[in-house]
Amino acid sequence: MERYPVPFREVRNETLVVNSRFIATLSPVSSVDEAKAFIARIKAEFADASHNVPAYIVGYGASVITHCNDDGEPSGTAGRPALAVLTGSGLGDVAVVVTRYFGGTKLGTGGLVRAYSDAVRQVLRITPRAESIPVVIVMLAAPYNWFERLRLLIEAHHGELLGQDFAADVTLTARFPSQDFLHFQAALGQASHGSLSAEVISTETAIVPLSLPG
Repeated sequence: MERYPVPFREVRNETLVVNSRFIATLSPVSSVDEAKAFIARIKAEFADASHNVPAYIVGYGASVITHCNDDGEPSGTAGRPALAVLTGSGLGDVAVVVTRYFGGTKLGTGGLVRAYSDAVRQVLRITPRAESIPVVIVMLAAPYNWFERLRLLIEAHHGELLGQDFAADVTLTARFPSQDFLHFQAALGQASHGSLSAEVISTETAIVPLSLPG
C-alpha cells in the first residue's frame, strides 16, 4: 500500500452554459461498488435531468480501475472529457457525476467537451483534499509499570491508543501509520532491552485531511 491524495468529502458545484445547467457532484469512493452506488444515488436524485454523466477512478497510480459514460450525449463529448480532468487532478478513489439540465440551445461537440470538462474542473477547485495512508493495528502486552511509558511512546510515534485491557498484564491496542510503526517498534525494543514488542493484528487504510481549497 502507498500514500496518495483523495477527496476528503462529497462536494457539489453548479455552472451555467448557454442556459444549460451543469451540476457536478464529486465524492470519495473506496471501491467500484461504492462508486456505482454513488452514481446510482445521484441519478436517482436528478432523475428528471437530461443527462447524468459519470466518471470514476478507483485506486491510484499504476493500479487503477476507471470508468466513464456519455449517458446519451454524443459519443466522446461528456464521459471521456470528465474522466480526463479527473485523471489530471492527481486524485485517487474519486467519482464524479455531471448532471445536465438542457437549456434549449445545442452546444455542439466542442461546446459539450468544454462544458463537461469545466464542470469537473470547477468542482475540483472546491474539493477539500485528504490523504489515504496505510496503517497497522497492533497489540502489545506489558507489565503494569510500563503503562504510562508505553502511552507516551505510542503518542511520540504518531500512534493512537485504541484500547487497554488490565488483567495479569496490561494489553494495549494501538493504530500507527505503517512507516511510524517501524520506528515505534525499534524504540520499544531499545527501551525494554528487547523484552517487549508489538504484534501487528491487521493492516488498513486511513483518511487524513490535508487542506481546504483556498
